[in-house]
Amino acid sequence: MVIDKPGYEHLIQFLTEHLSLFTATGPTAPANKTIGVLLEEKIAEQIITLCTQHTELETNHRSLIIREVDGIMYDFQEILSSVLDKPATQDQQDLINEIALLIKNLFDNAIAALFD
Repeated sequence: MVIDKPGYEHLIQFLTEHLSLFTATGPTAPANKTIGVLLEEKIAEQIITLCTQHTELETNHRSLIIREVDGIMYDFQEILSSVLDKPATQDQQDLINEIALLIKNLFDNAIAALFD
């Protein structure tokens, strides 16, 4: 659905271009959550929103989305493995929010293509 598309490759490239942000230190974000927890929460929030917005999705589509999100999480956890347990800074939290929105956008586009 999305992980085999160029948009996903661009997303991974975007993340790798910003890896230095995850090695930077600074004051933690007010939520005081780890990078791993924030990544899981923000992506989950966007996928819940996605499924809520797209009422036309059938069970098999939702299952495919969940499988792909699992793959995305695996990729991101591999890339960020050395920092997942560190408390997130505000800049890191902002980037994670942006990435979660980009993931939702990839799925929005894929869903639109399904029903065209």
